[in-house]
Amino acid sequence: MKTHTTDIIIIGGGLAGLVSAIHLSKSGLSVTLIEKNSYPKHKVCGEYISNEVLPYLQQLGADPLTVGAKKINRFLLSTTRGKTIETKLPLGGFGISRYTLDHFLLQNVLNNNGIVMQDTVSDVRFKDDRFTVLTKAGTELSARIVIGAFGKRSNMDLKMNRPFVQKRSPFVAVKTHLQGEFPEDMVALHNFKGGYCGVSQVENGNLNVCFMANYTSFQQYKNIETFKHDVLYKNPHLKSIFENSVPVFDEPLTISQISFSNKSSVDNHILMCGDAAGMIHPLCGNGMAMAIRSAKIASELVIGFFNKKINSRQALEAAYRLQWDTTFKNRIITGRILQTFFGKDNLARVIMHGLTHIPGVLPAIIKQTHGEPFNLNTV
Repeated sequence: MKTHTTDIIIIGGGLAGLVSAIHLSKSGLSVTLIEKNSYPKHKVCGEYISNEVLPYLQQLGADPLTVGAKKINRFLLSTTRGKTIETKLPLGGFGISRYTLDHFLLQNVLNNNGIVMQDTVSDVRFKDDRFTVLTKAGTELSARIVIGAFGKRSNMDLKMNRPFVQKRSPFVAVKTHLQGEFPEDMVALHNFKGGYCGVSQVENGNLNVCFMANYTSFQQYKNIETFKHDVLYKNPHLKSIFENSVPVFDEPLTISQISFSNKSSVDNHILMCGDAAGMIHPLCGNGMAMAIRSAKIASELVIGFFNKKINSRQALEAAYRLQWDTTFKNRIITGRILQTFFGKDNLARVIMHGLTHIPGVLPAIIKQTHGEPFNLNTV
């Protein structure tokens, strides 16, 4: 078997993997990205991204506004019974489908001479300070650096025996696109018993509707339609959206076993990016921005490693752990606290009452789960 040599192998072609590939390829390093699925593809995702990442993407030459992303600057929150509070988003953001965004980023990777392989990684070995990656199709690759960007939960996590995969997760998520009326500049978070649902427009004017629920509650109903009518419709805003819209997808997309457990940002010398390193609860609306920012942190450190500004693998890994924790750990903790509050109906109503009477609190909470805008040359 012939071994193909490259500087960096990226496992997984979601947001973190694609952005890493663009950044590293633009620096002149040779990059091979391995993704098991073909593009374009819809994914279970809220499809709202904070503007904190926008300057960076624009500097990479991957401005999502050029492919029709919707500018969003208002946020609406509702309780299970429909009581609402609205605020202006401190930074604002944009709405774009993963179908469009991932394909757009893929084209940027290819335009910067990155190599993209549609294949499945079967094994990763580390020996003599180099990685060997084997694929299901029989390809063998060698590289100094491997970046793990394989998402929330994958076969790679099982192969690596990562601790979080041994724990059952109580969450299921469902996503669809609808044709209907909804403010172009707004993202809404509507609570229902046992979960919450995000709504916003994407690039073609369709509505992204994505909800997460407790799996135990969800499985009591025979299908998604029954759950929607018996649970989601108790919130009048959700009932109105579904009853006054037309589905775009033949069937909703679903994903289960969504884990918010602690994960390692470096595992077996692999730098983990995006959801592979850690997830914030979707109610915070910042998972996609975190994936992109983690790709930026990893990329700049890897460039420093190849330029010998970072003098050892140990120093590289320590620097990535530190920067990942410094950037994201408090956000994730805040997200867990918010999930606890809004997972309990009576407590959520008390909180909403307080938010209504102290208008400045909601923007302050949003800031706790988001970062400041960042540029290409700063970490």
